[in-house]
Amino acid sequence: MKNGKAIGWLVVLAACGFVRAVAAAEADAATAEEAINNVRAAVRFLHDKGSSGFAEFNNKDGKWVWKDSYVFVFDCRRNKMLAHPLRPDLVGQPIMQITDNSGKFIFRELCKVGTEPRGGWVEYMWQKPGAGKLSRKLSYALAADISFTTGIEVGAGIYDEKLSVPELGKVLEKMSDPAKLPAL
Repeated sequence: MKNGKAIGWLVVLAACGFVRAVAAAEADAATAEEAINNVRAAVRFLHDKGSSGFAEFNNKDGKWVWKDSYVFVFDCRRNKMLAHPLRPDLVGQPIMQITDNSGKFIFRELCKVGTEPRGGWVEYMWQKPGAGKLSRKLSYALAADISFTTGIEVGAGIYDEKLSVPELGKVLEKMSDPAKLPAL
């Protein structure tokens, strides 16, 4: 009977370790709210700095990279990646032909939703930082207002297997309506 109790405790302890590991992984995962807030902050930054601010987004150790996410900047009108902290090979390259494994034209979709008044979300497959494999990514894009320039958009994404684009639209709506935000 003692051995049965010992095995039972080992199972409980192992399960607790698993729960802690899952909680730690979730704590390291960017949230939709963080993606929206960081994209909006980046848009404000570029509004103030102009095109001279693009370089800030290429720093993999900079403030625009957090948890398992990052801000990237692209030009829809000129079909070019302007800044990407984890994929410097994409900077300066054409983007409109980039597809995921299902054939979805990622940046064509991001360019469409980014011009909506509040921006929007696009779902696609992309390599998650540190994972070494493709994961489901949902990216939020928003147009940036930069003097004498049009077509610039800012994006950031989350890796989530469960959230849907309509659910993320509700998060965006809530964050865009001051009446729906929690009281401070």
